[in-house]
Amino acid sequence: MKKIWLASTVLAASMAFAGMAHADIKLGVAGPITGPNAAFGAQLKNGTEQAVEDINAAGGILGQKIVLSVGDDVSDPKQGVSVANKFVGDGVKLVVGHFNSGVTMPASEVYAENGILTVTPSATNPKITERGLWNVFRTCGRDDQQGRLWADYAKQHFKGKKIAVVHDKTTYGQGLADAAKGFMNKDGIKEVLYEGVNTGEKDYSALVSKIKASGADILMWGGLHTEGGLIVRQMRDQGLKTVMMSGDGITDDEFASIGGDGVIGTLMSFGPDPRNNPAAKDVVAKFKAKNFDPQAYTLYSYAAVQIMKQAAEKANSLDPKKIADAMHSGMTFKTVLGDISYDKKGDRTTVDYVMYTWNKGADGKVTYTQNK
Repeated sequence: MKKIWLASTVLAASMAFAGMAHADIKLGVAGPITGPNAAFGAQLKNGTEQAVEDINAAGGILGQKIVLSVGDDVSDPKQGVSVANKFVGDGVKLVVGHFNSGVTMPASEVYAENGILTVTPSATNPKITERGLWNVFRTCGRDDQQGRLWADYAKQHFKGKKIAVVHDKTTYGQGLADAAKGFMNKDGIKEVLYEGVNTGEKDYSALVSKIKASGADILMWGGLHTEGGLIVRQMRDQGLKTVMMSGDGITDDEFASIGGDGVIGTLMSFGPDPRNNPAAKDVVAKFKAKNFDPQAYTLYSYAAVQIMKQAAEKANSLDPKKIADAMHSGMTFKTVLGDISYDKKGDRTTVDYVMYTWNKGADGKVTYTQNK
């Protein structure tokens, strides 16, 4: 009996070891897969999927393959929490997401309580990393960095111009608008209009009338491309030539589809175009072979998975807290965005926001190009 028990124990142990050796790494990507911001959800999903495909083809992470789950939060904070709880139940340990700052905040708290590490490619509100959570990182910058660029640009290029500041009342949109306004006011520039609008509306004629009455030459828009495109179109319909300046929330060609040729001349802040980074050349070619243009946050999502892999290898562990420790250590990660390292909060140590302008190309397509 003793020999039989011993043999059974050895067999059970060897089977358990074999199971561990072939265990999968569960990674989730979450964002607005459907709804008005689905264009950005596609960027997060496609960027993460390609990274997972490439890493698995090269042997995975520490010899284990990544299994990807997709969560649709529809840009809604409550749905974001539901997605987060589902990931917890499914055993997900690493998350790329969410897209919106207002969704990322509550979802990240669920992840923190349940031992899940998360990297957002796009959520820029400073509070995301100011809360002292162990598990939150981002591959993008912050609204205070972006707002500083807006104020500096206004000081340099808008002397004597009237500036209106409008936001969509969201954590991201109002956060960005308020950051820019605060820096401008410190620089002695006072806005002629400060207004908040509701997301999801179709008729912004009342707002356009206020902009017209204010005489604003420049409209600083804190919000996303859907509402931004409608506001531009309706300004042009009422004969306003007011130039919009906005941020990384309009970085998709759908902005032009919504706003039409009226978006030509729109100014936009974002990081240096990652599609032009030599480190991204091969990955960009893979996306284009699939007829997908890796705009904006696509490569920011790809980089998030690259960082998780390198941090896990540095820690020699798939434990999310040990991976987070490696990310906080100051080590440099090689990514499609270039070299990235983190401070103790989970913010990148270096971020360079630059200005773009929306123009019509020789092919007739309206899109954004980085200013020289």
